[in-house]
Amino acid sequence: MKIIETKEYSDPSLFDLFLLADPSRAMIERYIREGHTFVGMHEDRVIAAIVLSFTASDVVEIKNVAVLPEQQGKGIGSLLIRFAIEWAQKNGSRSIVIGTGNSSLTQLSLYQKLGFRMDHIIKDFFTDNYAEPIVENGLLCRDMVVLTRDLQQANVPMTMIP
Repeated sequence: MKIIETKEYSDPSLFDLFLLADPSRAMIERYIREGHTFVGMHEDRVIAAIVLSFTASDVVEIKNVAVLPEQQGKGIGSLLIRFAIEWAQKNGSRSIVIGTGNSSLTQLSLYQKLGFRMDHIIKDFFTDNYAEPIVENGLLCRDMVVLTRDLQQANVPMTMIP
């Protein structure tokens, strides 16, 4: 997979991809224009995408990471997050953060395997900011769990188990 930066914000297929990870088009429109959008290409086809944004001069936030359903489970999300970590390091960041729902069990596991640590919870983030309820894994998605990875600490392990 080749990862490239894009400015094609109006591409409907890109929005469809981001809607897989975030059901709010308004939220996506808000952060996609402010951040850096990278797409994962395979044979001239977009199969994944990630949005990175500086929340401070030395902190990068992963705003959205999405993989086409037929490509999920192949390690593409992990590759995008590893790319984001390297990109943040190259751009002088001291840390990288990502937020996900309390009900996003697969994502919570993946991020921790990639060296992220739980930092804090934003209570009622999803119930306060999304018009429709989000249900995953039989759980109401209410709170945002924010995870951080320190980029200045040498050799933070990524404990991905094959």
